[in-house]
Amino acid sequence: MSTTTTGTTTKTTISTSTTDANYVPRGPTSAELTFYAPPPDNAQPFNYVESPPPGQPTRNYGEDTQRVSLNDIRGNESSFHLDKDSFQALQDVSSATTYATFDSDASIRENYYPEVEALIKEHIPGVHKITLFDHTIRRANPDSRRQPVNRVHVDQTPTAALARVNLHITNPDEAKALAEGRYRIVNVWRPLSEEPVQSSPLAFASATSVDPADLVAVEHRYPNRTGQTMGVKYNPGQKWYYWSGMTGRERLLLKCSDSKGLRDGDVSQWVPHTAFVDERTPEGARPRESIEVRALIFG
Repeated sequence: MSTTTTGTTTKTTISTSTTDANYVPRGPTSAELTFYAPPPDNAQPFNYVESPPPGQPTRNYGEDTQRVSLNDIRGNESSFHLDKDSFQALQDVSSATTYATFDSDASIRENYYPEVEALIKEHIPGVHKITLFDHTIRRANPDSRRQPVNRVHVDQTPTAALARVNLHITNPDEAKALAEGRYRIVNVWRPLSEEPVQSSPLAFASATSVDPADLVAVEHRYPNRTGQTMGVKYNPGQKWYYWSGMTGRERLLLKCSDSKGLRDGDVSQWVPHTAFVDERTPEGARPRESIEVRALIFG
């Protein structure tokens, strides 16, 4: 193990030859993150969610790999808030779920969704309606269909967020009324296991450090509709964080859109995030397994 100090930042590096399979990387570090690079022909960037049509690539934009400093929020969790940073860390969350809860979509909706809804009501003031519209399980395993996403992105654009309101609120009059108030999309992220995350942790940038000019709308093409996500261009002013050793008793709230921020600018709107390869991960570490539940929140 070696420690170096540059300016006011201390970086600790653990050799990748670490043999303690139970070691949990913690503290400030640096990692290579994959940012957005525009299509060579400057065309509208797109990404196909499933197999692209014949002759089309899965995506038409490129990658810009940059090494960035990452600060560990462990021990400073209360310093960050959804309205300011677009992320918030919750600890000591009680849950009746077990690892087996996440074996099927039906079990997740029946047993975990009610906990997510209760969590949102407890920690996000002013909410009067919640619609949980999607979830994804990711496993850092070569055989898994959905693995951690190692690409900096934001899940929604303002246009896509409004489209979600109209898609998931099926009564047009209700959707119109709700869209005139405050609506947000927040992802609730957690590991599946009680054991601390050792590999493929999640990095996220405080919204206070993100220039809107760094965000690029990307067409997210489903088989039956087209949504939008955002690619994120590298900017050295961005402040990146991660939460070391997250367990199944902790939750990370990630705000992907906020109509209040769009309308009056007094709260943050979105949080760029990505999985990353932590070079300190020990040999034989547990593959990261996680679930993110996506919520439309009104009020």
